[in-house]
Amino acid sequence: MVKVHAQQVGPEKALVDRTELQRLIDVARQVEEVELIEVQDDLPSEGLMRLAQEGGSFSFLADLREDVYTLNDLKVRYR
Repeated sequence: MVKVHAQQVGPEKALVDRTELQRLIDVARQVEEVELIEVQDDLPSEGLMRLAQEGGSFSFLADLREDVYTLNDLKVRYR
């Protein structure tokens, strides 16, 4: 049995450690030929959005004390 740890970052995507990915590939190659196609990306966009949404970094904005500007502060009002 091969155990693999993965972190789900979207409905159809997961992050897997490079070592564990290699273990999965090795196991799959015992059954059939495997072609790995890698996409180079700094961070998956879904994962980045999820991190921003659930990470709590912007939670302070929900505090009413952070609402420091009013319509009177506008110099130009765009429509």
